[in-house]
Amino acid sequence: MNKAHKTITIAIDDERCKGCEYCCSVCPKQLIQLSDEYNSKGYHYAAVENDEECSGCRFCAIMCPEVAIELIAD
Repeated sequence: MNKAHKTITIAIDDERCKGCEYCCSVCPKQLIQLSDEYNSKGYHYAAVENDEECSGCRFCAIMCPEVAIELIAD
């Protein structure tokens, strides 16, 4: 049986993120980086580049102490 490839979207709540960089450090594909911009609390928040390359490992969501990351499979 052939499994269809699912698209993974990494959703980060900019306002919850405190810029700890745990998600950046555990992403095996280095898809998450801190933004140059600030959220309303004054933190550089995590942002995703090329989430179409995400393998869905969920390391970022597991490591986030603020529960600001959710992976959505389409």
